Amino acid sequence: MARETRIGLGFDVHAFCTAEAAEGRQLMLAGLAVEGRPLAGHSDADVVLHALCDAIYGALGLGDIGQHFPPSDPQWKDQDSRHFLSACREAMEARAARLLNADITLIGEQPKISPIRDAMRRQLARLLDCEVARVNVKATTSERLGFLGREEGLACQAAVCLDVPA
Repeated sequence: MARETRIGLGFDVHAFCTAEAAEGRQLMLAGLAVEGRPLAGHSDADVVLHALCDAIYGALGLGDIGQHFPPSDPQWKDQDSRHFLSACREAMEARAARLLNADITLIGEQPKISPIRDAMRRQLARLLDCEVARVNVKATTSERLGFLGREEGLACQAAVCLDVPA
């Protein structure tokens, strides 16, 4: 069977919660609860998983995460974003697609990613059912410019490369 390589790009951004709204929320990154100010959002606001889902849906030609899990739908309120990535993985499996690699870039002044980078890579590889070597996580700041530089939120870009039937 002929196969082809497809690339998908994803992007997500969330504001940090106000002190009042942070009550009972955790900062979720790559499906892990990590130290830091929680992000505001309809679901758990995991920018890594949201950007990764958009990249996978894009490579499969299936739209974006908002089409599959609209924030206007109350059933997704406070939803664990691992559920969204699981649905992406099922969509990949249904189309006999195989992840060649995923490259994730977090953009923001905080939290510091280097202490949790390896845990994030392992978690993403587990969630995607692939080797850790196929997943890369890195971070950059916005040099204190804009809302990210003022530490008002966190952004994430994701790129995936999939091998799919032609």
